[in-house]
Amino acid sequence: MILLASRSSGRLSTLRAAGVEPLVRASSVDEEAVLHELANRRRATGLPAPSAAEQVQALARAKALDVAADIDPQEAEVVVGCDSMLEIDGRVVGKPTDAKDARERWRVMSGGTGTLYTGHFLVRTTNEAIAEGVSSATVRFGSPSRDEIEAYIASGEPLWCAGAFTIDGLGGAFVEGVEGDPHGVVGLSLPLLRRLVIELGGSWTDLWAQGRGRTETESDR
Repeated sequence: MILLASRSSGRLSTLRAAGVEPLVRASSVDEEAVLHELANRRRATGLPAPSAAEQVQALARAKALDVAADIDPQEAEVVVGCDSMLEIDGRVVGKPTDAKDARERWRVMSGGTGTLYTGHFLVRTTNEAIAEGVSSATVRFGSPSRDEIEAYIASGEPLWCAGAFTIDGLGGAFVEGVEGDPHGVVGLSLPLLRRLVIELGGSWTDLWAQGRGRTETESDR
């Protein structure tokens, strides 16, 4: 059984559509503190600032380990932590801080392209084995009108999304194309997750049966 260390509705929906019914438990990780520590470590060793891929991987790791520390192996065999960030115009951004920030993001993104990075970190609770990886996809944005952007911001959706957009919700109409795994843009790359599950000695297709069994049991109550 997989436990998703995230309350992201997009990640949960992606897993369910792929036949996997995970347990869900959000981490209590202070994301700013994790990124601050990462930047300080690199600075202390004379390395450049962490890349987008390094940042999302550090956050995915912290989230997975935080949740795995309190999980009984009988409850879930694998804990999955994820995090996403968008790199555009040389800047790495996560969720916008407010409506003003989201508006500025869309001013920069409109008509342009960005790269969405999603870090994945898996912990096997029975032996603490780990597997990790980062997916990336190039996103080509449309040019929504000012009124469309204002309506989108008013919906609240971009305020809880990395990069201030989705492709599986209201924001999908403002995305012209994706080069790479679209699931990674939603927040969880299925091909990468499958490879990581196998790396830990698991079977992806076995998770389908576990998901069906869990769903059927719950629906019978």
